[in-house]
Amino acid sequence: MAINWFPGHMNKARREIAKAMGKVQLIIEVLDARIPFSSENPLVPTLRGDTPCIKVLNKKDLADPAVTEEWMRRLEKEPGVTAVALNGLEKKTVKALVPMGKALLPADRSKNKTVTTMILGIPNVGKSTIINTLAGRTIAKTGNKPAVTKMQQRIYIDHSFALLDTPGFLWPKLSPPSCGYKLAVTGAIRDAVVSFEDLAFYAIAYAARHYPEQICARYKLDGLPDEEMQILEAIAQKRGCIGRGGIVNLQKVSELLIREIRQGSIGRLSFETPAEVDEEQRLLQQDA
Repeated sequence: MAINWFPGHMNKARREIAKAMGKVQLIIEVLDARIPFSSENPLVPTLRGDTPCIKVLNKKDLADPAVTEEWMRRLEKEPGVTAVALNGLEKKTVKALVPMGKALLPADRSKNKTVTTMILGIPNVGKSTIINTLAGRTIAKTGNKPAVTKMQQRIYIDHSFALLDTPGFLWPKLSPPSCGYKLAVTGAIRDAVVSFEDLAFYAIAYAARHYPEQICARYKLDGLPDEEMQILEAIAQKRGCIGRGGIVNLQKVSELLIREIRQGSIGRLSFETPAEVDEEQRLLQQDA
């Protein structure tokens, strides 16, 4: 299944962001720490040019800390980029983004001028939560679903720092195909346009390779079967996802698995490493 989701309002958001970019001195791009590459919009580098950028790996409490460290090192190799991993609800760490951002600006910049900062991020990466934590009050609407922010708004954190909030937007074609699955598993794409069964097969295949102990511990399994379907059946037996005649309710167990991945109930899971992304990119170029 190829997963793509690019509603009309996202195309509009892209045009508005491009138009406003000339007034911006700093960019904060919010990524999902579980999928930093797949949640990094490839249109942003073209839009931002050489504007200084903080890449925020949000939801670090849901991601594998060792893999997050790998991504931090990778992202900071990009010119003009500083990377930080955090939980959007951690007040002290989030508020540190303001002095961190100011430190990235040219030394000859007027100290009395308000820093206009554009905050970007694809749907459901926690951008609105970070804005509310920065502001110390509820300004941006939050929700555990994509496409909550609908229009740009200017938010003053203090007299010297202003945020230009933008709607989250994806891009017309998600590539490689695994990118769409990762975005859907973590909730960046509306559930209504994806198949939970497909997502569950993708997610359990990855988790079984990288995090077998966490899967076994969560679902009280003595070991993992070799096939994805068999693993889902074993989970279904443990969690009572059984229909009439003792048949596994695949839809029910798939929804359960994806929900528990998103909530962090299984543990801190990352769904891509820099090495895996490099290999995917190499194969794409080879097939082009």
